[in-house]
Amino acid sequence: MIELLNIHGNPNVGVYLFSNNKVALVPPTLTQKDKKKIEEVLEVDIVETKIADMIINGVMVAGNDNGILLPRIVRVDEYDYLKENLGYKIRIEILEIRQTALGNLIVANNKAALVSPIVDKAALETIKKVLGVEIAYQRHIAEIPTVGSALVVTNKGGVVHPGASEEELKIIENLFGVKVAAATVNFGVYFVKAGIVANDKGAIIGDETTGPELMRIQQALRLS
Repeated sequence: MIELLNIHGNPNVGVYLFSNNKVALVPPTLTQKDKKKIEEVLEVDIVETKIADMIINGVMVAGNDNGILLPRIVRVDEYDYLKENLGYKIRIEILEIRQTALGNLIVANNKAALVSPIVDKAALETIKKVLGVEIAYQRHIAEIPTVGSALVVTNKGGVVHPGASEEELKIIENLFGVKVAAATVNFGVYFVKAGIVANDKGAIIGDETTGPELMRIQQALRLS
């Protein structure tokens, strides 16, 4: 299932939301109607939280079905709350690196993680361990170091920045074990993560996305 949504009038839904196949981390400021829509479309449990007292969960958090990585600036009460509510089914860990916008730097499905080259190589083993993936691989996409902003991937498919080369598409497909396709979101935005929150069951898409964009995203993510 795919649904269009904005959050507080902003079509950049991927900035505010994180989801895997089990849970969606959403800001406490969301309306009941929006929470219900996210819950139904993605078929997940809703957990309301801020990260570092900010509502940009999609920017601050990275993860998959096995684990969730939090930035070093997460508040103790936020970390404790997530451990208490999710720790029994998903590994929750703080990634001690200088950068804090983990959602823009790491993109993962249950097979692999693609990590920005600006992340210290010493962090790769932690990323692999927490996310339970076979490989954590570093590279740019379309010469963009913030790979998490340029790619959305699930265990079924993926959507990538239109600037990605054919060679990069093959590398991404081999890494994650799924087919990916280039697309835009929200009427021509190349940074697809900003406007897409997806898992294997559905996707929440920014409400400025056009019909042709929606069709392309739907096909790329292998969603009916």
